[in-house]
Formats: sequence, C-alpha cells, structure tokens
Amino acid sequence: MTETTQMPTPPPGDGAKQRSPELRLAAGALKGLRQDLFHDAFAYRPLPRMSVDGPLTRRLPGRLRDYVAWTPHAVISTAALFTLFMAAVDNEGAVLVLGPLAVIPILLTMIRPVGAFWLSMAATPVTQVFANTVDGYPWQPASFACHLTVLTVVAIRTRPRTALYMWVVTAAYGFVADVMFGPAYYYGDDTAPFLVFSALILLVVAIWHTRREARQEVTAQQTVTLQERSRRTLLEERTTIARELHDVVAHHMSVVAIQAEAAPYRVENPPPELERAFATIRENAVAALTELRRVLGVVRAEDYEAPDAPQPTLADLDALLANVRDTGLDVEKTVTGAVRALPQGVELSAYRIVQEALSNSLRHAPGASAKVEIGYVLGGLGVRIVNGPPPAPALVKPSPGAGHGITGMRERVSMLSGEMTAGPTEDGGYEVAVFLPVATTTEDGS
Repeated sequence: MTETTQMPTPPPGDGAKQRSPELRLAAGALKGLRQDLFHDAFAYRPLPRMSVDGPLTRRLPGRLRDYVAWTPHAVISTAALFTLFMAAVDNEGAVLVLGPLAVIPILLTMIRPVGAFWLSMAATPVTQVFANTVDGYPWQPASFACHLTVLTVVAIRTRPRTALYMWVVTAAYGFVADVMFGPAYYYGDDTAPFLVFSALILLVVAIWHTRREARQEVTAQQTVTLQERSRRTLLEERTTIARELHDVVAHHMSVVAIQAEAAPYRVENPPPELERAFATIRENAVAALTELRRVLGVVRAEDYEAPDAPQPTLADLDALLANVRDTGLDVEKTVTGAVRALPQGVELSAYRIVQEALSNSLRHAPGASAKVEIGYVLGGLGVRIVNGPPPAPALVKPSPGAGHGITGMRERVSMLSGEMTAGPTEDGGYEVAVFLPVATTTEDGS
C-alpha cells in the first residue's frame, strides 16, 4: 500500500508578493494626482465674492461695499492685463496669438481653476514656438508671469496638496523641455528660477491655508465649548429650581394632605359637610403633588418624556366646577352656541384659564359667587369668568399679594393669537374675558 503525502494548499494571496511601503506611497500619490488634477478638471467652480464683514469693510457705505466685494476678480483681471502688456512688448508681430495665450488661462482661474492650470501648461510650449525672442526658455516672460499667476490663484482656491501636484507637473515639464531641447537653441534656462520662485509663493499660500483652517477649527471648538457651558449652566439652574420646588412646595403640600386626612378623626362626631370638605382638601393636595412630580421630572431631566396622560378639555369642566363648589364657592356655568370639538390647544387653554380664574376668586374673594360663560361662535371660543365682591362679614380673609395667574393666562391667549381683558367690575368684583380664535374648515377639510 502506497502512502501519498499531500502538501497543504496555501491560501489565496499568500503567494502574491506584498507591495512595499514605497509602492503604496507612490500609488497613493498617483491616486491623489488623478483626483486633484484630472477628475473634473474643467468643472465649473466660480470664484465667490469677497466677504465684506471685516472690521474695515463693514464701515464702508452700502454701494461701495458691493464694489469692494469684487476685489478678487479685479485683482485677477489686472494681472491678466499685465501679462497681456508683457506679451505685446516682447512680441509685437505675434501679439494676436501670444496675447490670448497669456490672458485666457489667468481669466479662466475665476471659473475653472484646475482647467486653467492645464491650459497654461499647454500654452507654454506654443508661446515658445511663436515668440519673436529667445531670451527665455522654456518660459517666455509673458508665459512666466501667466503660469506663476495661475499657480498662485489655483493654490489659493484649492488646497495645499493640489498646489504640490501642480508644482511637480510644472517641474516635470521643465525637466523634459531641458532634456529634449536644452539651452543650446536659446539663451538662458528659466526652469530653476521659476521652480524656486513658485515654490516660495506656494509655500506662503500653504501656510495661509493652514492658519485659516486652524483658526476655523479653534472657532468651531470655542462655539461647541460655549454651547456646552450654556447647556451645563441651564441644567444647573433647572436642578436648583427643582430642588427648591421639592423641598418647599412638595413638603407643604404633603403636610396639607396628611393633616386633611387626619383632621376628621380629631373631632368627635364631625358633621358630613366637614368630612367632605377635608376629603376635598386632601384630593386637591394629592392632585397637586402628582402634577408637581411631573413638573419636577421635566425640570430635572433634559430628555424627560412626559407620560401620555390625557390633558383636560372643556368636557372636564363640570368636574372642575364640582371640585370648586366643594370648597365653598358658588359657581354657575352657562354654555351658548353649538357645542363642538375644538383643537386640543384651545380646549386645554380654555380649561386652564377657567381653572386659574376660579382659583383667583377663591384666594382674593372668598365667599363670593362666580359665573362661567362658554360661548361657541363661528370664529372661535369665548370664555368669560366673573366673580362678585366678597361678602362684608367675611369669615375667610383674602390672600394678600398678586401672583402670576393673570400673566400665565395672557401668555396662553397670546400663544393662540387671541384676545384677553381682565379687570375689576363696577360692583367690586373681577372679570376675565377671553376670545380664542379657531380656524374654520369647510366640508372638504380645506
């Protein structure tokens, strides 16, 4: 029996030669070269106007400020005219050919910057062929100024990496031109001076780009820091408010609820009216504590989600009035017009306004009677709450001072673009009249 030994098959790719770091670097450079100088080289990228929000430009008159915004375009056009003058002086007979070759690439930087670079590179050997002078090689004076201007403008409009690729392509062109023709046919070689001079300019532009990006990054970081500081301050303030509400209001409301529950047991054979009154006090205190806990949850946590409890509407008004009557306030309700369903915001605001107005009556006019009038009209909802003067021999003294009840009602009405009047009546009572507009809808819902 013969044994056969099988060699393990190497996994795919193990036999392939790994690329060296130098090859990867070269591949990355070629990829960047294609992306910056070849991909959408002639894409339309208009030069934006200059910002006029600086410390000096913002003080200029409006008309002059509009002209100052075109300063970059004016500078580039002036440089184009300068190169046209150089081409006309050095080549009088061929100015019709060499003039556009020196001007068009510079003007093209305002709309197609990378395409302007390639046009300038293509125009350089053509200018050399039609030039009447042999003073410069491989750049004539006009081509020297044109290509240097194009490099500077395109470097400002793009990024430092693109400027480096343009400089490398320019150096390669100069090297090839020197090897193929050399200075034997011409007087002098401008490649080295051009590369040195352009490298210095592009270095300055790269430093400017770096400083601007660093400044923008610092500004963005400062903005984020300021927002975080404001958010932290707001959360601290909300936490302080929540702590005060919990320590003061919640404590007193809890005491009221406990005392109201225990009070009937401290009186021998209390009348039913007294037991009912204490039960109402306890129910109101417990309801206030529940609302207070919900408000504390909203204040303490920024991402707090309120429970999906139904908000009161005008349909719950009878329960509110019954609760108020248990406290001793004689209140009547009158409804006029066709009762219909209103938007949730209108229903809630009307309910809260009636609740606050009746609370004010209990505090400032104890023992008085009140009237609540609800009017359903075509354009909205009318609400009127009127209380009479407190009785002369008042058993309960009015609460001193003024709270924020009227202010809160006005804010609700203003939020709904309604109207509100509040003030004393002729007989010594108080009246609150509110109109909340409601958009009418047709049968098709429009």
